[in-house]
Amino acid sequence: MNKPLVGALLAALLLGAGVAPAVAAEPAGSTSEVSAEAAPQTKYTAPDTVPAAKAVTFAGTVALSNCSGSVVRSPDAAPTDPALVLSNGHCMESGFPGPGEVVVDQPSSRTFTLLNASGSGVGTLKASKIAYGTMTDTDLSLYELTSTYQQIEDSYGIQALELETAHPTAGTAITVASGYWKRTYSCDIDGFVHQLKEGRWTWKDSVRYTPECQTIGGTSGSPVIDDATGKVVAVNNTGNESGQECTDNNPCEVDENGEVTVREGINYAQQTYNMVPCIGAGSTIDLTREGCALPKP
Repeated sequence: MNKPLVGALLAALLLGAGVAPAVAAEPAGSTSEVSAEAAPQTKYTAPDTVPAAKAVTFAGTVALSNCSGSVVRSPDAAPTDPALVLSNGHCMESGFPGPGEVVVDQPSSRTFTLLNASGSGVGTLKASKIAYGTMTDTDLSLYELTSTYQQIEDSYGIQALELETAHPTAGTAITVASGYWKRTYSCDIDGFVHQLKEGRWTWKDSVRYTPECQTIGGTSGSPVIDDATGKVVAVNNTGNESGQECTDNNPCEVDENGEVTVREGINYAQQTYNMVPCIGAGSTIDLTREGCALPKP
């Protein structure tokens, strides 16, 4: 989560962008030198025959000043609703929210570079507010824009990415599309983590990637897209860089029995289906809506 973008740039120059692990883009504190042996856990085993994946493009993704993101909509969104941009809570310009902190309706004038299918910037989108942001239980931010979905489509010919409404499944072929780097990472969902702990923060039911998704600093906030449906199932947010246990940049997995597993070089995302019930008419984030389970202030 917390690898500085400067470090990611250096890693990309020295090692190649596909080699350096870690996914965040903002500075972090120090880490400890504690490590742990990986505890046995049930993992997905790939089938012999894998259906062909659909091509995922950059259309609808955005580049932030330090992270990645995407223009997203719920299935019930109207064309005239203000558009929403999805990224990580730790990518907010106001800084990392502390454990238990929830940001709602905070004014923002942040800008985003909208990308087309090939990854070229086609325009600048502007936020009116941070509609929601937190690093408690999940790691996400939703910005409300000054443009509607219809205005974006009319101006740039680009539609928002649709949010999946159901829990994803292990074995699903996915693509992490980074608007910051204009790079995609393809792998499968390896499984789910009861609790993912990193420094002061704890996230629940996190998505674990198979090793092929070696995401790097600056990919934080990238949409995780189901190759078969083209829908967003998660938001990319962290990875264990050096094998340390539960420290900044080195999340650890904690199962239902409290057993800790460290997977060096493995990266993670936070599911997004659970925020769909919280999005009401006019793109309003209503934490009291039926089925909304996002943390409340």
